[in-house]
Amino acid sequence: MFGILDGVDYQGSLFDSPVLDRRLDAASLAGTTRTPLDRGAWVDVRRDWLADADGVFSTMVAEVPWRAERRQMYDRVVDVPRLVCMYAVGEELPHPTLELARDALSEHYRGELREPFVTAGCCFYRDGRDSVAWHGDRIGRGERKDTMVAIVSLGDPRRLALRPRGGGASISFTMGHGDLLVMGGSCQRTWEHAVPKVASAGPRISVQFRPLNVF
Repeated sequence: MFGILDGVDYQGSLFDSPVLDRRLDAASLAGTTRTPLDRGAWVDVRRDWLADADGVFSTMVAEVPWRAERRQMYDRVVDVPRLVCMYAVGEELPHPTLELARDALSEHYRGELREPFVTAGCCFYRDGRDSVAWHGDRIGRGERKDTMVAIVSLGDPRRLALRPRGGGASISFTMGHGDLLVMGGSCQRTWEHAVPKVASAGPRISVQFRPLNVF
């Protein structure tokens, strides 16, 4: 275990769910539910999608080279409230199930996205104090071209909030262990999303699959 994870209250049996013996392919996404949003955006959710979610979570906690980052915030440098790791194009992912998940997503969304998912950004939320501020992953696509971001969640449930860019009512989706959420259409251009702080939460990992040059 990396020293940077000292103090994280993690147990291998935390979720106590069985290994799921099923194929992780495009057909496994047949049960996805789409929620249309304003301005041409949408969100897809597939509950309990990732096979062997316990095994993937355990491997990622122990073997991913998590790092802490610091960022300029106005007139001071602050700690980024989560640990991160980025897997670029062509880099082997930390668990073979994630390779299958990326390929299944690329196949399933090929008609809409017209390009594959090729990178995987990983975030480790150690407890409820870790979070992500409001943002949109639109760098590399500008103000007019749509893209997708597919998020696999592992560990304790956390809420992903979305709000229209420029103001408006927000909505949220609680992402549980093994759940998949895909933001598509104009979502990265016309909406923002965040993972808010909460009073209490156990460790959670998110894996964000993106097309080339989107972040």
